[in-house]
Amino acid sequence: MPSADGRKSAVVVRDAAGEWVLDRPYAAVKRSMGTNRPYQSSAQEVRQDFAQALDARPARPVSYLLYFETGAKVLTPESQAALVGIRKEIAERPAAEVLIIGHTDRVGSVEDNDRLSRQRAETMRDLLIDAGIAASKMEVVGRGERDPLVPTGDEVEEPKNRRVEIKVR
Repeated sequence: MPSADGRKSAVVVRDAAGEWVLDRPYAAVKRSMGTNRPYQSSAQEVRQDFAQALDARPARPVSYLLYFETGAKVLTPESQAALVGIRKEIAERPAAEVLIIGHTDRVGSVEDNDRLSRQRAETMRDLLIDAGIAASKMEVVGRGERDPLVPTGDEVEEPKNRRVEIKVR
């Protein structure tokens, strides 16, 4: 099957008769009368033969980035607008698990940034609770300035580092 992100992948099938590298979407090996032969399957055939297994797969995890104003727990207007989609994604998953990770840029002390990143994550959790998402589905952590999206020197403002990452699985 094709990978969800479009990256190439392969599977090697081995038995006493030989080895086959399946490195194209829907490539397969068919066993018939004691022999194996490679062949090209299709999306329709896979769906028909494996519908029950395919339907049982959980939804793929989704990750969102929300950004904050400098030194604050206030979302940028663009990030406030993204909350609607995040709430919808969580609500539509029957057994959603949500990890909320707060981050800061490198302005301020490490201790202050640890505290601010945790506060940002807690603010997002509280907004999601107010929207009807159960607190028991969410975990909150603060990473401070340790995992920047954009590496900078100390005391350098970087708006992309002032963020909360919400992972929904």
